[in-house]
Amino acid sequence: MRIREVHFTVLDETPELLVIDKPPGLLVHPTKPGGPPTLWDGLRELLAYEMVNGGQVSLINRLDRETSGVVLVCKTSAAARKCAMAMQEGRIRKQYLAVVWGWPVNDEFEIDAPLLRLGEVAESRVWLKRGVHAGGAAALTRFRVERRVGRTDGMRLALVRAYPMTGRTHQIRVHLAHAGFPVVGDKLYGPDERHYLDFIDRGWTEEMAAALLLPRQALHSTVLEVSFDGIARRWEAPLPADLRELIGA
Repeated sequence: MRIREVHFTVLDETPELLVIDKPPGLLVHPTKPGGPPTLWDGLRELLAYEMVNGGQVSLINRLDRETSGVVLVCKTSAAARKCAMAMQEGRIRKQYLAVVWGWPVNDEFEIDAPLLRLGEVAESRVWLKRGVHAGGAAALTRFRVERRVGRTDGMRLALVRAYPMTGRTHQIRVHLAHAGFPVVGDKLYGPDERHYLDFIDRGWTEEMAAALLLPRQALHSTVLEVSFDGIARRWEAPLPADLRELIGA
């Protein structure tokens, strides 16, 4: 779907819910006046009729700009309240797929490590950067290796499915980096946070391409499940083309 240069795919729609597959690179919400078109802009135009007739646009799960995949949208205030409560009570279940550096030894593993913003306990050049710290909020992610990839250039990558049991900021990326398997293309939690700062100043460069392989973090929200009005619902967004190409699928 294309609305004011906003591209996304509608996966499902009911009278109260809309589920879309967000492409990488699309901001969810405006960050400043006159900024680039966002998912919010596209949804407001797509649902203009509903909004004129008392509806609304409420995004239940929000993805980083670089992260692709399933986003659940409520079209009424009643639906938004139900889904917000389900999110608060941990009744919305999510799965992500990530392409990571290296091969985890075990096919299944979990990281149970608290997270906080690093600037709260030490100097940090990046305000939003999180890390594992004993004083942080509890965070648990379970992982399963879906595929190990040995590239012709000698690099070892793995496709990993992540099951976040809590919902902390940057949780999956931080936990994978903590385990020694950072997400490919991650400028902040990958090989050097200077890539993040340089990207802000100079944009994508050949040096970054050589170090990171991909101009975005290789993270995709692939499954979202919730029981809504007594009906178990499940939506799935397939792995996008750039990540399929990365692992040679």
